[in-house]
Formats: sequence, structure tokens, C-alpha cells
Amino acid sequence: MKPHKGMRPHDIAVLLKIIALGQQEWMNKDLASELHISPSEITESLSRSQFAGLINASRKKVFVSALEDFLVFGLKVVFPVQPGAMVKGMATAHAAPVLKKYFSSKEIYVWPDANGKERGMMIEPLYPGAVEAAKHDPVFYDLLAICDAFRIGKVREIEKAKEQFEKIAKSKNNVAAH
Repeated sequence: MKPHKGMRPHDIAVLLKIIALGQQEWMNKDLASELHISPSEITESLSRSQFAGLINASRKKVFVSALEDFLVFGLKVVFPVQPGAMVKGMATAHAAPVLKKYFSSKEIYVWPDANGKERGMMIEPLYPGAVEAAKHDPVFYDLLAICDAFRIGKVREIEKAKEQFEKIAKSKNNVAAH
């Protein structure tokens, strides 16, 4: 195994995708295809996540409480984001469907996407393939948007994002006790 040199943004995406898949069987090549990440990067990502204590030894079950702690307290520090220019895109953070119903805000954050239906301040996606991957998996989209709420949200938004993350993770029943 290569030495651990810290988590990468797509490592979080891999763990979120495993949660989104729930009880579905999957292979590394499936994750690679669906996340737009190379198969070798999937393997290395799973190794880093196992070393960090975020996934079990079989690399199939996420330690959701450890991941949640990292997302809530570390994501905005390790993978910070600043709103950018107004662009057309896909809603994220508190503007995404998973959180939008809980907040009335004039601030709309989007991932840039030429085919997007929303207009708002640009937020750099967690990793380059995020927008395409999110278009094909609504649960994964919700989880990525929740992560953006952790990255840029205010206290109320972070609390609601945490609640929604726990709800999704529990409903997928593919998490391991740490």
C-alpha cells in the first residue's frame, strides 16, 4: 500500500457513492465509471479511506459516524470553497432540492453547468466529475449538495444538512459500526 498523504476531494465522493448505493453490489470499476474517476484512483481512494478509519477492512461499508464528523468539522477546512461569479448551473448546498424546502434564501449556489436550470453564485464542485455523476444518481446528488452545505453553510444550514445526511445514511443501511 502506498503511504497515506492525506485525503483527496474525490475520496469523499467515493465514500458518498458507496452510501448512495446502499445494499447494491458493486465493484471498483462500477464506482470508477459512475464517478468519472479512474479505476486505479478508486483503489487508492479506498486505501486512503481505510487508513483514515472511514471505511471497514472489506472496503464495502462506510463508518458513517467517522465520516460525518469529518464532513461536519473538517470539510470546510480541508476543501474550502468561496462563492464565485453568477453562472448557470445545478443547485447545490441549501439551494439543492434536498435542503431547499427548509430555507428561504436569496443566495443560490450552483455548480457550473451549461445545461443547468438554476442561476446562482458558482461553487466549485468537490471534484471534477461531480456534476455529471450527480445528474445520474439523485441520492449521490443529495449527498454532494449536503457536503457543500457543510463547506459553505451557516449554522442552521449545517445542522439541517447533518440531519439529512444521517437520514440518508440510515435509510441506505450500508454503514458499519466503528
